[in-house]
Amino acid sequence: MSNPPLPPQQPGPYQPGAQQPGPYQPRPQQPGRRALPPSPFGLPGLPPAKSRKGLWIVVGIVAGVLLLVIVGVLLLVNLVGGSTRQAGDLADDFTKLVIAGDTDKAYNDYMDPSLKEQLSREEFAAGVKSLQLDPSCTTAYDDLKVSTQNENNIADVAGLIKCQGKDIEMVYRFAGKDELKLVTIKLRPKA
Repeated sequence: MSNPPLPPQQPGPYQPGAQQPGPYQPRPQQPGRRALPPSPFGLPGLPPAKSRKGLWIVVGIVAGVLLLVIVGVLLLVNLVGGSTRQAGDLADDFTKLVIAGDTDKAYNDYMDPSLKEQLSREEFAAGVKSLQLDPSCTTAYDDLKVSTQNENNIADVAGLIKCQGKDIEMVYRFAGKDELKLVTIKLRPKA
């Protein structure tokens, strides 16, 4: 015995609020859920987000290079500025002793042994005394250069000792590895 074919299903009468079969109908939105915008070709969902990994790598490299440059500049400024400041302080301290007439301390504490071989303590003291410096004298530096040659630090200082009615030309060269000492000195009335 065979069963007769079933008649095709016919939709029932229209009922309000019931879903009717037909073309694409959007799903009803569930509470608390955001509706996705329609995508091309009627497919649900968003297009995949673009990867920005390459952009972040480039930004990281640029930031790293900038940081290295800034650190390098700061180190260079501190090293050069520190050496220049040290040379200026040495020249100031030495010149103050010379102006005050404390030639023994200036000779012992600031002069390199090589300069002491060329210039005796007595010659140095006599030279300073001949300049007739007094406590009113002040210093003015025209030039201060710091450099390194063959692992030796070198500081060249030039300027004037200004006294009432006269100016004394001064030129110093300090050199050394760890401690700078006076290796060249010129003190003479300015012509």
